[in-house]
Amino acid sequence: MKPALLVFCCAIAAAWLLPRPLGRLSGAGASPRLGIAAWLTAITSVVALALAALGLLARTAIDGWPAFARTVCESVTTGACPPAVYRSAAYELGLAITAFLGGLTMIVLGWRYGRSLRRASIRTRAHAEAARIIGQRIGAGNPAFVLDATQPAVYCVPGRPATIVLTTGALAVLGPDQLTAVLAHERAHLAGRHHLLLAVTRSLAAVAPAVPLFACGTGAVARLAEMRADDVAARRAGGGQGRRTLLTALLAMAAGMAAGPAPAAWLPGAGGVVAARARRLADPPPPARWLSHGLALAALTLAIAAASALVPVFAVTGI
Repeated sequence: MKPALLVFCCAIAAAWLLPRPLGRLSGAGASPRLGIAAWLTAITSVVALALAALGLLARTAIDGWPAFARTVCESVTTGACPPAVYRSAAYELGLAITAFLGGLTMIVLGWRYGRSLRRASIRTRAHAEAARIIGQRIGAGNPAFVLDATQPAVYCVPGRPATIVLTTGALAVLGPDQLTAVLAHERAHLAGRHHLLLAVTRSLAAVAPAVPLFACGTGAVARLAEMRADDVAARRAGGGQGRRTLLTALLAMAAGMAAGPAPAAWLPGAGGVVAARARRLADPPPPARWLSHGLALAALTLAIAAASALVPVFAVTGI
């Protein structure tokens, strides 16, 4: 009982305490790849610790139900639990019902998580097929499909084959170089399989929205994935010039008009993620911040991974 309780408390502590340092280190996007790795490591570790706690609890119950019943009783009553209580039929029935409901809850959460992933996959495939049927194909090799809509939009839809979709409104506000940069951004998403990362984090947040790490991790991973795609697209478009081209394209899409200069006054109205990306493209983090945040994120990621592996071992062995 005590090992399971220790592991579960560690999972709860990590889920509630880690979002703040992770958000502070990854918020500016100094190292999007390491930021994504840190968030995913934290999320995976919390899930693994919760499952380990459930496994330890089940093993304790199976190994010796009378001892398990006594331990639970003493834990609740701070040691004052006579045999007449924990050996009574009413107490054992209540404990069995509680254990059953706990296991059933985990099964239901797992089922909801799988159903959420499946529904998202079905919607994605249907949208990609519709875009390829009704859209106008442009480009060769890895083409894009144009849909008739006045709202400027460009996005990618994963699948086999993957599809990049843009609207006539986007074509109206983007110049040739800007369109190339935007398409490179979407191809970077597909190459990095960012859709899988977002599917995992969004499904966890949908299943357990009250867990801060899951709720914050969804937005953080989505924002960092956009910044990572910006870096790849800018590098392919020529470094500094590519960043400027992508910035003007981003602001043109946000403003819904042909892009000229990129005035700072546009940024507050551009939306949270768009504004963060625009600020980062206009004023990239200095090399010192890239280095310090990268090292800190790497150290935090390793610490989280090591703790998630060692805590169950420590709980069982008492070393």
